[in-house]
Amino acid sequence: MSRREKLSGIFAETSRELAAANFADQEREGRVLAGPVRTMGLALDRMDQQARELQEALKSGEKVVELDPALIDSSIVRDRLEGEVLEDDDLVKSIEANGQEVPILVRQHPRFEGRYQVAYGHRRLQAVRLLNRKVRAVVRPLTDDELVIAQGIENTARRDLSYIERAVFASSLEARGFARSVIMQALSTDKTELSKLLSVAKSVPDDLVKAIGAAPATGRRRWLDLAEKLAGERPLKTAREAVRTDRFRSLDSDERFMLVLAAVSQKARPASTLKEWKPKNGATAAKIKDNGKTLSLSLTSQDGFGGYLADRLDELYADWQTQRGLKQE
Repeated sequence: MSRREKLSGIFAETSRELAAANFADQEREGRVLAGPVRTMGLALDRMDQQARELQEALKSGEKVVELDPALIDSSIVRDRLEGEVLEDDDLVKSIEANGQEVPILVRQHPRFEGRYQVAYGHRRLQAVRLLNRKVRAVVRPLTDDELVIAQGIENTARRDLSYIERAVFASSLEARGFARSVIMQALSTDKTELSKLLSVAKSVPDDLVKAIGAAPATGRRRWLDLAEKLAGERPLKTAREAVRTDRFRSLDSDERFMLVLAAVSQKARPASTLKEWKPKNGATAAKIKDNGKTLSLSLTSQDGFGGYLADRLDELYADWQTQRGLKQE
């Protein structure tokens, strides 16, 4: 296969991956969701556009070059919570055996001469570094907007990012001043879906996100559910207590998410009030406990008052009803 054919196939391959991944998600959900369908359509449109742009770049003489990985810096916005490439990673083994078949995309660093900044291909770059090889790359002039769009498009197409990673990525881009139109292009999503992503990122504190991790199998509905349940100081305290347990640390990322969701989903028990009563003269003492649903009266009676009270419950209740009726009138 020629170099041009390999480059041209990059976006066609990722388009197929995206379509298959989205329909697999819908089958697991048991129904077709409008949001994912819109996202898939937008991503495919962006991939078609990227393919056309690549064809034009090839015609204009753009080519794959080999660069020293030490000269390449990360993108301006981090898009992963975890998943650093290790020596036993399948990607490393594949590149070691077959070479780096798909080039990464970089731009010349806007501030440091002789250096580059990666738009997409972070994992491939890490793998090549571990193998102590030069990295195959396409160098293209990119603005900040174009860089994050290219970064987001590749991640959407290859499904590298989980839902919460997409939410954090969107929030980070907004915090750096990127327009929402740019963020929507980067994530291949629409205005409604972007609002939900930003809402989750705003509602779930960074410390909880980092503790839970990427949770790759946890989708939008569950993250929105957790975001809703975290409103208020009490559920936030409950969630933070859950992540500090030994059990939490022993679980994988998706299981950690479910543990936190279960913890904040439990209804808090109403606080109980406890009063004590003791007459000035007499041997009787009473404890009165009220939790809002049940009131219990416990008597320590040594003078017969408890029996006296029990024998007159009907009389006392009738008197209480009479008094309540008078007050209502």
